[in-house]
Amino acid sequence: MTLLLLVGTVGCVLANAFEVAAKIAKAQFVLQNASEVGVPRRWIPSLAFLEGAGTAGVILGLLGLPWLGVAAAAGLVLFFVGAVTAHVRAGVLHNIAFPATFLLLAIVALGHFVAVLV
Repeated sequence: MTLLLLVGTVGCVLANAFEVAAKIAKAQFVLQNASEVGVPRRWIPSLAFLEGAGTAGVILGLLGLPWLGVAAAAGLVLFFVGAVTAHVRAGVLHNIAFPATFLLLAIVALGHFVAVLV
């Protein structure tokens, strides 16, 4: 189980790093998704910063700061609860699997760090 949580945590880092890079690059799929769910384009840099900070915190957690990993993973959980909520409120369900998967990975990362600390 511990190895599975670690693999999921690394997956969380990789997925979020990709997504942050896409937000910074203003990739077309990011802009289209933001438009569909009603997120103003001007928010994208701030969202990239928040997601990037969470990703960096998870990395630091893996490098020996598990309390920081807990905080960062919890932040990512909240971030993606917001993303899933935005999709549901806007009725954009055709791609809800993406934020839901990111939410699941953040929950796995949180579980990993809690298991490390217990």
